[in-house]
Parts: sequence; structure tokens; C-alpha cells
Amino acid sequence: MRIKKYFLPLLILLAGNGLLAQQPTPLKIAVFAPIYLDTVFNGSNYTLGNNNLPRTVLPGLDFYNGIQLAIDSLNAEGQSLTVLFYDSKSNTQSVKQLLSTEALQDVSMIIASFNNRNDIKPLADFALNKQIPLISMTYPNDGGVKANPYFALVNPTLTTHVEGIFKYLQKNYPTEPILYLKRQGGLEDMIEGLFKDLNKKTPGLPLKIKTVAATDSTNIASFNSVLDSTKINIIFCGSLNENFGMNLVKTTAANKSYKSILIGMPTWDAIKDLGKGTEIIYSTPYNYNRIDKLAQYINQSYRSKVAGRPSDMVFKGFEAMFHFGKLLIKHQNNIASQLSDNSFKLFNEFDFVPVKTNGEPIPAYLENKRIYFVKKTDGVIKSIQ
Repeated sequence: MRIKKYFLPLLILLAGNGLLAQQPTPLKIAVFAPIYLDTVFNGSNYTLGNNNLPRTVLPGLDFYNGIQLAIDSLNAEGQSLTVLFYDSKSNTQSVKQLLSTEALQDVSMIIASFNNRNDIKPLADFALNKQIPLISMTYPNDGGVKANPYFALVNPTLTTHVEGIFKYLQKNYPTEPILYLKRQGGLEDMIEGLFKDLNKKTPGLPLKIKTVAATDSTNIASFNSVLDSTKINIIFCGSLNENFGMNLVKTTAANKSYKSILIGMPTWDAIKDLGKGTEIIYSTPYNYNRIDKLAQYINQSYRSKVAGRPSDMVFKGFEAMFHFGKLLIKHQNNIASQLSDNSFKLFNEFDFVPVKTNGEPIPAYLENKRIYFVKKTDGVIKSIQ
């Protein structure tokens, strides 16, 4: 994406840290996202000329664009909210400094797009102190937060995904042999441990798992001796590593004598065109139907403002502001206990469950346990469950 003149007022508006939906006596929402404005501006002077925007800027900028589109929609409905937007990567004011400003002392909700676990705790501590929800919309990490029932994790943790994948396999392939491809690594060891523990403790029928070691360059054909040419083979990729996953899908598609279904991790959602030549299934917390009326509205509105195609971060920003903004208006002081209310569902349902650790009575945080499963055949989405 190349910088054009229509970006300039948008970024200057962000630099002012203020974005208001003008309504009488409104509830207030603060939004934090990593924009890195100081890498783009020197004071009020734009510094990049006609160069491409840095990759670090684009996710936060798209999240902001989604927030802005949602504010337009809320204003069109006559909703009453004040929204303050802050660049969480500002070099002039740290998040802790921003949280001490007068403007943030009466907020009723915080929405955040994080890209680093170290950024989470200052906002989570503030939310706990004010007893207001902090909606972490994008980052699947609890940031070490403990005893904080006001911190709501929308993007589920890896543990929740592994649990969901296990249940999916148990429901759909309860008696089929499953080939578990294991890559070397600490994270992979954790995934395998979770998976085996679930299989050991399940009250239902345990899965028939055969674990085999593989590397980033392993050809699935090397395991033909444990595959069945007379039926569809179920293969589970026990790694988040994209190169490992891409190689597994590629070599499986090339192994024409053996039909297989590949079950993958949530990182597969970000790999473009993954699955050509075979069928893949993976978990995701976000189900953005790009062809329904709302998606078309977002596409057209974004294109008219930015002359481009909206990324998923635009959709996440829109959904965060519209869905949780309307929940705040509906429930106001009781919002923290009503985050699973799906009255204003746009694309996704949310099911926030208190996560307790080490038997502690107070939840460490709230986590959305609702995940979807995407099925792709030859690179085309065929169904979402």
C-alpha cells in the first residue's frame, strides 16, 4: 500500500488522540491500538513522502479504520457514545502516562488491539481498578494477568484451540486412525502434551492417535506405510509453524495415491491460498463472511475512504466498536457481566467464560471459548462450522 493524500488527515486526527461521536451525555469508550505514528510523522510533518507505509503501521491503522466505520454506523442509528482513540506506541506519551490523564478517568469500557504481551498489564490493571471491562480484541495471550474478571480475551488462547480441535476430531472422526505430525520444539511439546492429556482424561471414546516426528521439509509420502490408500486419511498438524504447515499441505496435495484431510492450527487462517489440491480444516475465533450485506457495506465504505480492500483488522475494529459499544449502551454499569450477550451479533458469537488457575476463587480473566472451524477444498472455503 502506498501513502496517498487521503491518508494525511486520518493520521493527523489520530495524532490528536481524539475521536468523538457527538451525542448528549454519552458513555465513554477508550480505544488503544499500535499505530506507531512517530515513525510516520515528525510533529505535524509527514515524513515518508511517496514511500510505502511500514508494515508495523498497517494492522493498527486498519483497526482504527474499522473503529471509525463503526462510529459512522452508530451515529447513523442515533446512538450516544464518546470514543477516544489512542496510539499505544506513541513515543511522546506512554500508556501509563495516558492512563493518568483526566479524559480517561470516567471511561466505561476499553477496547484494545495488542501486538505485544507486555502492553497488556497496564491497561488490565487500570480496568480492574476502575471495574470496567477491557476488551482485548486481537491478541491471543493473557499477558500474565491474574485475578482480573474485567479483562476479556476475545481471541482465545492456544489451549482453548487445542481443546476445540480435540472435541472436533472426537465428534467427527471418533473411530478413525489419526496421524499426528509432530515437529520438534517447545511449543510443539506443549501442544502434544495438551492433546495427549485430553485424550487420556476424556470421558468419551479416546482418539486413535499415531504420533510421528517430522521436520519442515518432510514429505508426507515418507509416511505412506502408515497411510491407507483405500480411505480418506486424517492428519493433524501439531505445530503453529507456518513453514511446517505449508510444507505438510503441499506434499499431501502432491501425494495423489492417498486421499487425506488435514487438520491444522489457527495460524492457517493467515496463510493465503493454503489448501490448494487438498482439503484442510482449521480453527479460528473469527468468522467474517465477506459476501453478506454488512461485509459489502464495510468493503464499499473502506474502499471509498482508502481505495483498498479491507483486511480482517478492519472487520475486527468494526465488530469491536459496534457490538461491544451497543452492549455498553444496553447494560451500562452491568456490562462486565453481560459480555456474552449476543443481541448485537454481527459476524461472530462470543462466549466469555471465567478462567480460574490453581484453584483461586477469583477468575484470572474472561476468555471467549467460541471458536469456528473452516473447511477449505482446493483453497476455497466450502463450509464453516
